[in-house]
Amino acid sequence: MTAPLVFQEVPVGGKGGQPLTLEVAARETVALLGDEDSGVGQLGGYALGLDRPPHGRALVFGTEILGLPEGERLAFRRRVGYLPAGDALLQNLSLRDNVALPLRFGSAATTREIEGRVNVMLAAVRVAAVAGARPARANEEECRRAAFARAMAFDPALLILEQPFDGLTARVAAELLEFARGGESAEGARRAILITGQELPGLLLPRLERVYRVSRAGALEMETV
Repeated sequence: MTAPLVFQEVPVGGKGGQPLTLEVAARETVALLGDEDSGVGQLGGYALGLDRPPHGRALVFGTEILGLPEGERLAFRRRVGYLPAGDALLQNLSLRDNVALPLRFGSAATTREIEGRVNVMLAAVRVAAVAGARPARANEEECRRAAFARAMAFDPALLILEQPFDGLTARVAAELLEFARGGESAEGARRAILITGQELPGLLLPRLERVYRVSRAGALEMETV
């Protein structure tokens, strides 16, 4: 089975850093941690074909998205849930409309089908009560919950989350991680997840299969979970 996400010889850690070769298998949750200069924050962009790595390549379901024609590239990205650093919610739209946006422009679903899906997602992240508010009128936790719902609007098999838990309590972070994992089976979580950032709440570590940190020397070191 093709791994959902593979990095092959992609530089991290700045000058002198070691090239990153890493596979995120189906149903695995893997975290890559490092400071702002480590380069881990660029990995999501490489995977989605938003940026080209200086060397090496990133493969999503065996495909280098950057090499696809534009139309195919956009269609392929719908297979990946992406939560960029911050939340990237559109300030002129309500939380509900932010969650609905990818479905309205990236699917052939009817209005009724979209509304049904959005209602399910808003309830799942427990933000339905404030769904009519714009991001400026919602608090940080509510905005992040809505951003998680938007990232999983298409029920993707792969999620890429950049600094997803910054500013959240450990309890809320644990709740959203379980939502992102999509439930458990005998084989593990329902989807593969890559988390990048600087730190993770300790409460989350037992729920991750692997955690790596890019050292100041640019080496990739596995942390005990």
